[in-house]
Amino acid sequence: MSHYRIGDQLQKMAQLIVAKPDLFVISGAGVSTESGIPAYRDEQGNWQANTPIMHQDFLCSEQVRKRYWIRSMAGWPHFSRARPSAGHRALCAMESAGYLQFLVTQNVDRLHQQAGSRRVLDLHGRLDRIVCLECSRVELRRDFQDRLEQLNPDYVSLNSRLEPDGDADIRCGDVRDFVIPSCLACTGNYMPEVVFYGGSVPKGRVKKAYAELQESSTLLVVGSSLMTYSVYQFCRAAAQKGLPVLAINKGKTRHDGQFQIKLELNCSDALSKLLPLLTDRK
Repeated sequence: MSHYRIGDQLQKMAQLIVAKPDLFVISGAGVSTESGIPAYRDEQGNWQANTPIMHQDFLCSEQVRKRYWIRSMAGWPHFSRARPSAGHRALCAMESAGYLQFLVTQNVDRLHQQAGSRRVLDLHGRLDRIVCLECSRVELRRDFQDRLEQLNPDYVSLNSRLEPDGDADIRCGDVRDFVIPSCLACTGNYMPEVVFYGGSVPKGRVKKAYAELQESSTLLVVGSSLMTYSVYQFCRAAAQKGLPVLAINKGKTRHDGQFQIKLELNCSDALSKLLPLLTDRK
């Protein structure tokens, strides 16, 4: 796409948003890759990382839980150091300027909140907390990290590469000696407060998102391929309602061919260019 064409599309997107504000934003991994957190999928929507842990496997298999926490222990220090990108900050500024009605994020990194956004729904949960599967006690992930490292000093220095959602690409063979800290209240098993693949988004979150969509005038997808139905459903609902559906995403999405405008740019560049076009029109 030429520089002129990009500028023209940005102008059209800004005009449409000014005419129909109250944005309902869906954000995906493309916003956080610019903060150093990898995405599960490439620009064609194909897997480019380890197959994620399945919900039922985590619940039923101690070995799966051990492999998850070994990789998470290695990935957490990198993940927890991530900071908001220019895209996160631009979305916060759009909220402050009165354009953003509500933001539904697939990401579990809380970087929108770190950037200052307030009207955010963590659709798939948050990685900075864990919850006991027996008594529902919640613990901060950073405190759990301390216990993981104290109980498993031989695993702390393993070489690893950061994967999506705080995971790490790490080779581990026999994991029988790895110790998972138990719940401090009931000795039950902890699980990150996120929706694993094969799990269900809590109905209350979905209901909240639909209620906010009813109050919105335009839907904007930022950095998501929409391959996960949990977010794609809102695009379908917006289209059925007759709302403009816009996108900023490099690569293929599940809604391609149906957007009023789609910008094939990285999120920070596009949002940083879009923001002044909105505020100039106020």
